[in-house]
Amino acid sequence: MRALGKYVAAALVTGVLGVGAMPAATMAGEIGPKVPIDKSKGSCVLPGKEMRRVHMDILKHRRDLTMYQGIRGGKQALEACLTCHMVKDEKTGKPVTVASPKHFCRVCHDFAAVQPDCWTCHKSVPEAAVREAMIGPDGKMKASMMAQLRAFVQREHGGRK
Repeated sequence: MRALGKYVAAALVTGVLGVGAMPAATMAGEIGPKVPIDKSKGSCVLPGKEMRRVHMDILKHRRDLTMYQGIRGGKQALEACLTCHMVKDEKTGKPVTVASPKHFCRVCHDFAAVQPDCWTCHKSVPEAAVREAMIGPDGKMKASMMAQLRAFVQREHGGRK
């Protein structure tokens, strides 16, 4: 039995079992994609490793505070997450929605094969970005509220029902 252990250890060290082909990030303990963050807005609520583990608990706790106690905003609010982790489209410069695989939530959730249901009720871009998209350079609304809402829903869900 000990001899078998020595062979397995030797195989791992030499890369026979495929360890040599693993990305350096995986070997260093960094599993999963890198989440974009705008560091100019400050630090995240928790370090990345811990956030990956408990972010759902934080979101559920914030949901309960908002729904049952009416407490909104703050560093742990979904809007704060969207603001700091927003990814902009290279061509348009506008924030990508959850319809894009570049959206910060999708980066990890696609990797983990998990489909969150947040976006059935919530916008997947910061509120300020939505307002900015609705107002033209002259400061006037681009279209009626219904037309804007219809366009937003179509963009948000990529034409899906």
